[in-house]
Amino acid sequence: MTTAHADVGAYVLGVLDDADAARFEEHLAECAQCAAQLDELLPVAHLLGEAAPPGGPEAAAIAAPPGPVLLDRLLGEVAGERHRRRSRRMWLVAAAAALLIGVPLGTYAVTSEDGGGHVSAAQEMFDDGEKHRGVDEATHADATVSLLKKSWGTHVALKLGGVQGPLECDLVAVGKDGERQTVTTWSVPAAGYGEVHGDMKSEPLLTHGGTGLARKDIDRFEVRTLDGRKLVTVPL
Repeated sequence: MTTAHADVGAYVLGVLDDADAARFEEHLAECAQCAAQLDELLPVAHLLGEAAPPGGPEAAAIAAPPGPVLLDRLLGEVAGERHRRRSRRMWLVAAAAALLIGVPLGTYAVTSEDGGGHVSAAQEMFDDGEKHRGVDEATHADATVSLLKKSWGTHVALKLGGVQGPLECDLVAVGKDGERQTVTTWSVPAAGYGEVHGDMKSEPLLTHGGTGLARKDIDRFEVRTLDGRKLVTVPL
């Protein structure tokens, strides 16, 4: 038996046995964290399929990430691939290990700024969601959230600019009843996000996560430093 939170990668690769896969699917329906990780890992599985060695498993053996990042479709596509897992298990595990330790595997890199035609999960989700923006005149932080309703809560993508580093920050969903849930956390580099430096401007942050709060129950989002300073509020 495996630990449910640790099973996301194994589930995408198709290496869980039937009992663990079924157990993980039950857990996934209730866990915003794992659902967000699943959205992010499917493009990685797609890249592994494209990087398969000659004579190895066909790229089609791994489901390509769908257009809109919809959890129900993700579950259906990944579950439908599990019956093929035994024939490709060892190559996938080796490929995943190579990717994690930095061994070259084809010519692909999974980044939010990927210029190779692969749209990141965060960018795709941001494009598809319901958008709300907030700008703070004092801090100059500029944040836009993009929301997708899910059976487990709300999937949230964030685009953030006007923030100088180094900082450690989080995005917090605040419910209409005052409940607070952390959506995601990140570090801001010294160059910042969406900051002008001479003739250069740093890229904005683009990330995503999830909250167990339903869309109708969310009042606002707050971008805060981990020491408690509020940078910007995004009202809904």
